[in-house]
Amino acid sequence: MRLRSLQFSMRFIIPLACVLALVGYFAIPWMESYTVRWFVRDLDMRSELVANTLQQPLLGYLDGGSPEGIDDMFSRAIQDERLYAVGYCDSAGRLAFKTATYPAVLGCWKGKDGLAPANPVLRLPQGPVHVAARELVRDGQAAGRLVLVHDMSFIERRSEVTKNYIIGLFALVACIVSLITVLIAHLSWRGWIDGVREMLRGELLRRSPKNSARAPEMAPLAGDLRALLHEYQRELQSSAAPAQDWDANTLKQLLQQDLAGDEILVVSNREPYIHVATPDGVQVQRPASGLVTAVEAVMRACSGTWIAHGAGSADRETVDRNDHVRVPPENPSYTLRRVWLSKEEEQGYYYGFANEGLWPLCHIAHVRPVFRSSDWAEYVKVNQRFADAVIREARSDNPVVLVQDYHFALLPRMVRAVLPKATIITFWHIPWPNPESFGICPWREEILDGMLGSTILGFHTPFHRKNFLDTVDRYLETRIETEASTVSYGNELTQVEDYAISIAWPEPTPDELDTAASRRAVRQALALPEDHLLGIGVDRLDYTKGIVERFQAVERMLELYPEMIGKFTFVQIAAPTRSSLDEYQNFEARVRALAQRINQRFSQGSYVPIVLKAEHHGQQQLRTYFRAAEVCSVTSLHDGMNLVAKEFIAARDDELGVLVLSQFTGAARELHEALIINPYHIEQGAEALYRALRMPEGEQRERMRSMRRRVRDFNVYRWAGRMLQDAARLRQRERVMSRIGTLSRDKLHKVAP
Repeated sequence: MRLRSLQFSMRFIIPLACVLALVGYFAIPWMESYTVRWFVRDLDMRSELVANTLQQPLLGYLDGGSPEGIDDMFSRAIQDERLYAVGYCDSAGRLAFKTATYPAVLGCWKGKDGLAPANPVLRLPQGPVHVAARELVRDGQAAGRLVLVHDMSFIERRSEVTKNYIIGLFALVACIVSLITVLIAHLSWRGWIDGVREMLRGELLRRSPKNSARAPEMAPLAGDLRALLHEYQRELQSSAAPAQDWDANTLKQLLQQDLAGDEILVVSNREPYIHVATPDGVQVQRPASGLVTAVEAVMRACSGTWIAHGAGSADRETVDRNDHVRVPPENPSYTLRRVWLSKEEEQGYYYGFANEGLWPLCHIAHVRPVFRSSDWAEYVKVNQRFADAVIREARSDNPVVLVQDYHFALLPRMVRAVLPKATIITFWHIPWPNPESFGICPWREEILDGMLGSTILGFHTPFHRKNFLDTVDRYLETRIETEASTVSYGNELTQVEDYAISIAWPEPTPDELDTAASRRAVRQALALPEDHLLGIGVDRLDYTKGIVERFQAVERMLELYPEMIGKFTFVQIAAPTRSSLDEYQNFEARVRALAQRINQRFSQGSYVPIVLKAEHHGQQQLRTYFRAAEVCSVTSLHDGMNLVAKEFIAARDDELGVLVLSQFTGAARELHEALIINPYHIEQGAEALYRALRMPEGEQRERMRSMRRRVRDFNVYRWAGRMLQDAARLRQRERVMSRIGTLSRDKLHKVAP
């Protein structure tokens, strides 16, 4: 115990001693130098006074031709203990008279320019001296120079004594301050430790009167520490739990235990299943969307109702009279509720405001956002349409509503107005820009107001969360608790958090090809040799995904390493999206033209370096491509998370393959073993691609194992579980506060006359 106490004390004493020593190291020489300058000024004044005193008698002796008088006068002058020597130089510059103590090295104390040296202090074998020369003038004519030499050894003696006093003072102050600091630290630390111990024992609010003095001091810490311990325990359990602890069953248990089976409603623009009319009948498709991939796994576990825009050509034919259809088709586990939009509504709300305005605004992808009042009007109307659908589908006044993405920024406030007890979790799947960029939007206050109707507001990364809080602080009158990450607005509290979205760890299916079979199948389909190197990219055909930069990196790699020509092919799967917008049409044309130019440049017979597949592919097809490729390239210019990176990792059960990942994706903050690049730096992308193709299998396995463990453990069920646990905690708090409010009102009614 004594050793620990000593160690604790030394934590304060050693830094304090170091600081004081550092201050003394610089302060003492400065004070010594200042003291010397002070004495030199005094000696300059003294020399002036002595010279004025000796001038007239000296001139008289010179005129009378009395050298004995001069010697006698000089001898009497140096009897002053500080005046060490005196000398006189005539007008010709010869040292005519001097005392016996006059240093020969001084001469007439004159430089080449005829003036006295600038530094009057000179160190001689006898010790330091101060030399001053004064010109003698008679009848306006120079009559020689008087040189006075003062002894400065007394200054050094005084400086040494002063320095010793200062060092002693510093040491004394250090001891006193150290003792006081250690005493206060020990008393404070003991009080805090006792308080925390009592709090951890559950005794903070039930302490005995003798300890009640510490209650006000500990009270501000109590709630924060309890919340921190609760969150830490939850995170520790979550991060340490193996993959099977976070699965569909875990999520179901969470809903039953923490949410007591409360109803779950999901709202998104894109539906998880699209019914399409074909010559062979109605077919079901799943859209290429990371949002759908993640949330659909949660809905299978939670049941409930998914409300989405019915955009398929056969969607109306497959719903009942309430616009409901049970999905998935092969094993129905939840209800899909479709909302119908007119062409004008879809054009204004989806293609206009959402994707020509908010999408480029939030992605900062060097595409100018376009805002039209007509688009905004349709956006408001469609948000209200979906909010009405949520209200109609709710079977209670307090459902859990999961609002997905930037298409429904206004919906939380609209639902809150009718269902004030609802728990609304809004997840923003795309980046959130800085306040200056978001300020471009003409309806920024309305969007922020709508989003703050949420109980919980989620973003992919802490960076996006901070940007949102800064934006709210800039444009709305709110109270923001930064450490608690809450926004108080209009007497309502919104929790703003970051939840890194993920995927459901895939379960193998009987008809799924293994890695070796996938490699053969893909190469046969592309008419490539079995040892041909393959790269893969999977994206929607969107200007934020860095497809152009990816192709340029492939081209640059073939330039730098021509031996790869004929041995490497990059397959780009790019599902068409938003094809009615000019920006997307122009981008698709640019991508096709670039791929054609590169292929023409490097083609050899049937070989082409880039295979562009601008068509939809199912999840099983994508997994086959992922397993067949040596490298997967994800080069988004700006992205929320990008689940393609995690899907590639989950598909590689052989623990081989390399992920090249843009630093501007949320996934880059988790998957540190990937080759992280700046997609704008084409040479860096080319070098990373070549390094990936040449990486030894041992290094590939080491990197891939670590990333697979991360994706498996931190899966989509954990993502949803964290949000739902936070929702359950907030719902419980609301219920408690509601009961407290009811009891308080009842007491007031009893007391009232």
